[in-house]
Amino acid sequence: MAEDAYYFLVRRILITTFVLNIAVALAKTTYGFLTQSLSMTTDGLHSFFDSTSNIIGIIGIYLASKPADREHPYGHSKFETFAAIGIAILLFVTCFQVLEAAINRFMNPIAPDITSMSFIIMGATLAINVGVSAYEYIIGKRLGSSILIADSMHTRSDIYASIAVIVGFIAVKMGYPLADPLIAILVTGLISLTGLEIIKESSGVLLDKALLEESVVKRIVESVPGVCDCHRIRTRGAKGEMFIDLHIGLDPNLTVEQAHDVGTAVEGRIKDSISGVKDVVVHMEPKAHCELRSGR
Repeated sequence: MAEDAYYFLVRRILITTFVLNIAVALAKTTYGFLTQSLSMTTDGLHSFFDSTSNIIGIIGIYLASKPADREHPYGHSKFETFAAIGIAILLFVTCFQVLEAAINRFMNPIAPDITSMSFIIMGATLAINVGVSAYEYIIGKRLGSSILIADSMHTRSDIYASIAVIVGFIAVKMGYPLADPLIAILVTGLISLTGLEIIKESSGVLLDKALLEESVVKRIVESVPGVCDCHRIRTRGAKGEMFIDLHIGLDPNLTVEQAHDVGTAVEGRIKDSISGVKDVVVHMEPKAHCELRSGR
């Protein structure tokens, strides 16, 4: 997929998700406030942070879509990763606010008014979140988009939270009002785990973690006619935008033009064999007693 089409699609998905998250958040916070349900209000606030993360994602995608320039010869794609980390930070802020509210509820117990409408609203918003999270994750994996995957994980934490809230509603109806703040604390744990997972994924991109097994690249390169061996393989970037550099051994008797043709063939073979590769840098070295492998 062309870069312009990729960024347009990701931006459109984030905008659609933003609108749905706002609707979900308004429904849960409004009814949660009216019925004095801390867990439902907290879940609504979580959805509002989902909306905020969408805005961060949209801004991140806009910055990431800028073409390479003199100061950023590798492009601006890491803005997408920074946006994903921003989403994780918002998750941790949410956790702090929820814990604070839950502790206050333990000190000042209030029995929330749980009605059939409470269950209807939570059930409807849960269904929306399931659909949004699944769609974002599938498209994010297909495109190799870290921001869509991070946002889907954020929404997934909202799904777990909504399920926990519904369970809490049942407990409150059975005569256990403290189940409401307990569920709110459980929600913070789920949110924290999601944030840590996003940080782990994003840090790999920022620290140039290797994306491919060397043996995979080596096997592909050494299948190209004229290549004696392949070594010093390095990969970095994101799954949808990988950069690879490597060294190949060539017959020293090849002309410059012939060696260049082999290098071009190596680059083409890698891009054809591995999706998401944006650039390949091939270093050519003369190799004495170069013996081509059989079956080339």
